[in-house]
Amino acid sequence: MAVASNSRFSPRALFGLSLGLFGLTNISAAVADQITFVSQGGAYQKAQTIAILDPAAKKLGITVNQDSIPDAWPVIKSQVASGKPIWDVVDVPTGYCLRGGDQGLIEKLDFSKIPNAAAMPEAYRNAYSVAYEFYSSVLAYSQKKYPEGAAPNSWADFWDVKKFPGRRALRNHPIATLEAALMADGVAPDKLYPLDIDRAFRKLEEIKPNITVWWTSGAQSAQLLNDGEVDMVMAWNGRVSALASEGAKVGFTYNQGILQSTSLCILKNAPNLATAVSFLNEAVDPVNQANLPLHIDYGPANPKAFETGVVKPDRTAQLPSAPENASKQALMSYAWWSSPEGEAAEKRWVAFMQK
Repeated sequence: MAVASNSRFSPRALFGLSLGLFGLTNISAAVADQITFVSQGGAYQKAQTIAILDPAAKKLGITVNQDSIPDAWPVIKSQVASGKPIWDVVDVPTGYCLRGGDQGLIEKLDFSKIPNAAAMPEAYRNAYSVAYEFYSSVLAYSQKKYPEGAAPNSWADFWDVKKFPGRRALRNHPIATLEAALMADGVAPDKLYPLDIDRAFRKLEEIKPNITVWWTSGAQSAQLLNDGEVDMVMAWNGRVSALASEGAKVGFTYNQGILQSTSLCILKNAPNLATAVSFLNEAVDPVNQANLPLHIDYGPANPKAFETGVVKPDRTAQLPSAPENASKQALMSYAWWSSPEGEAAEKRWVAFMQK
């Protein structure tokens, strides 16, 4: 079965608080007042430690041991297969949680024990996970090439090489790229799924001769725009806002963005299962969630975070999951991408790129 993969975190250096992948073996499974939490490291894990992990640990009176790894999926499989998993809660691309649930690697959640998650929109959770933070694949552009009032504002604009001449880049991956192609062809953001794969690839064939670079990492997408190698690009919102904060003349629009998430899930037979469930509830607490965008350019997954007063209006306006911005975007269907149809789309992408 396919999984909605996400290489957004792979460029991040693993930051110093990691305990080491296999350095946790001395933690006693009998101790109920601790968990091991796993994320992707770097600035992201540092931000969530300050905003969410430390406050949750303090409130629950537990110790949150941490580990970090860019791709947790192979280790999830090996730990559960061993019969003695070391990790409890993992922060991973939502598709991994769905895949793990299907394969018996992830615990099914009882939302009666996770009231903060139960109060979130159904589209933000599933039987095996709950959304933890949001980011967006957006249309970004050079403000030198396209000044205010003349900038592209939709995927139809991205595809319109006559009205908006310039060098373009897209991600070398079908996830989000197929959604953008369909919106460029007139499909409404809330009518995308199930994806019309034939239609999407026909639209991609149309723009393919005009794509200068098919990027493979978030860092590359940002560098292309910053260096002027391309004039417009599909990119992750945090990458573009980081450039803008450093003074680069770049911009982006949330219009027709693709809203994507990482989620929290619990390993099957986690050593500290009950504590892990309590922690998961605290991790999506509205106030803890509202703290996250104070430290990094990602949006809270719990919409109630925007009702706490912690996130000020000017900051709210910048975030992908803010109600006004979310309403302009397509919400990624990880259930579709984890289906046989999603698997077929990923295989077809490989053939498309090899042509």
